[in-house]
This record gives sequence, C-alpha cells and structure tokens, in this order.
Amino acid sequence: MDARERIRWLFTESIDTKRRAVEALAVPLARAGRRLAASLAAGHKVLACGNGGSAADAQHFASELLNRFERERPGLAALALTTDSSTLTSIANDYAFEQVFAKQVRALGRPGDLLLAISTSGRSPNVLAAVEAAHACGLGVIAFSGRDGGPLGGLLTADDVEVRVPAGNTARIQEVHLLAIHCLCDLVDHTLHPDDPGTPP
Repeated sequence: MDARERIRWLFTESIDTKRRAVEALAVPLARAGRRLAASLAAGHKVLACGNGGSAADAQHFASELLNRFERERPGLAALALTTDSSTLTSIANDYAFEQVFAKQVRALGRPGDLLLAISTSGRSPNVLAAVEAAHACGLGVIAFSGRDGGPLGGLLTADDVEVRVPAGNTARIQEVHLLAIHCLCDLVDHTLHPDDPGTPP
C-alpha cells in the first residue's frame, strides 16, 4: 500500500481500537475518576510513573492536573516520577533501575495518595516495584495496562483500579492510554467543579 493508504489504515486501526476499548474501559475509568477526585478533594496527591512513551504519559497527566485541563481551576497536586534525571540516575546507579520509582514512592507517598502506574505490557519491573511500594505506604493504585495485563494486574487489590486496553499493539495501547488520561482529567474537573460556566457537555 502507498503512504496515503497506510495512513488511512493506521487511523482506522486506532479508531477501531478505541471503539472496542470504550466498552471495556467505561466502568473502570468512571471508578478511577471517582477515586482521583475524592483523593484530590481530600488534599492528597497523585504520583505517576511509566517508561518511554508511558513516561511521557505520566508527565502529561501530572501537568494537566497541576496546571489545568480544559477549564480554569486551582492546581491539583500531581507529580511525575519520571522527570528528575539526578534522582533517577542516582537510584539506578546506587541500587537498581528497578527501584527508580519505588524509592520515590516510599519517600514522597503518604496514606491516601494515589499512584498512576502505566505499563503497556503490565510487565515493567520498575512499575511493578512502584506498585508494591505504594501498597506498603498506604497508597491506592490506578494501573494503565494492555494485552493480558501481565503481572501488574495480579498485584492489584480490590480497592485498586485497572484500566486494561483490549489490544496487543503498543502504539494502539498508548493511543488509548492518552484518551484515558484525558477522560480522567475531564472527570476530575467536572466532579470537583460541576457548576463552572462554560462547561462542555
């Protein structure tokens, strides 16, 4: 196929994945949105982590909460654990790369906070270690995964929320993860500020 045909095919694949995902993810995303809003309203914070494209998603999510999403509102406490190169490299050098998020969770997390753990495969060792650290410190977990969920799904408790994209292609999973992040930001905004003027439908 030529370039234009391939682009149309890629768009169609992404659209089809999102159509399948909405049936699987509407309920867990609604639950995750309620958990986020309740935690933030109570003065807690959200820590976010992931690798590669998922690291970018963690930063995107934190910036939308801390700054703003689609409306003016006070900033919300959110921190991506992927951005401090000195912290990441010192932990990786002194201990192991698998601990780069877990040590930050243990240092920064407090009971009532939430961890957004992002792994398209559900198999990233440093994300798994972060989830274990979150539980040890009294944090709830919202996990973004794909495929079969990997070991990540098995670490979650009944109080945690898994948003598992029903797809096997990493790019398609990441595209749905980005939409899921925007869904969570929208739900938080509309839960915490339901009467603001100019609210989209």
